[in-house]
Amino acid sequence: MERINEISDHPLWRLHITQLKEVEKNRIFCKHGIEHLLDVARIAYIENLEQNCGISKEIIYAAALLHDIGRFLQYSQGISHEEAGVKLAEKILKDCSFNQEESKEIISAIASHRRVQTKQEQNLAGLIYRADKLSRMCIFCPAFSECNWSEEKKNKKIEI
Repeated sequence: MERINEISDHPLWRLHITQLKEVEKNRIFCKHGIEHLLDVARIAYIENLEQNCGISKEIIYAAALLHDIGRFLQYSQGISHEEAGVKLAEKILKDCSFNQEESKEIISAIASHRRVQTKQEQNLAGLIYRADKLSRMCIFCPAFSECNWSEEKKNKKIEI
């Protein structure tokens, strides 16, 4: 998992995570910090093992750590965070020695992690999509009633 530590040590990743933490510090809704990123990684990896998907732990963790990296640019420049995230992730993945095939798979997961049709996919993108949604425990959120997620999307019970 050396390359995962390279991602978390990468100056561009650190900059965007720091900026995101600052801009979300007073946010009452779900935040997108390291806790969320690691929750997504762990949930996706568990499903990967349970469903025998055969995706490497390192690829799952890379996608999870990078899937929301564009959030600060969404807040500051109005760019969708998946579009901004793809651009940032391309540079980070290259610097962290991910090969072209690995990068393509991770970038695809970042680009599609908000598309509802991705939910059905049995690949990295599908794992990240589902884990991203499952990582939110809406029922315990103090902003539950103010959240703009539809009632169908909200997690109202613990999934196992």
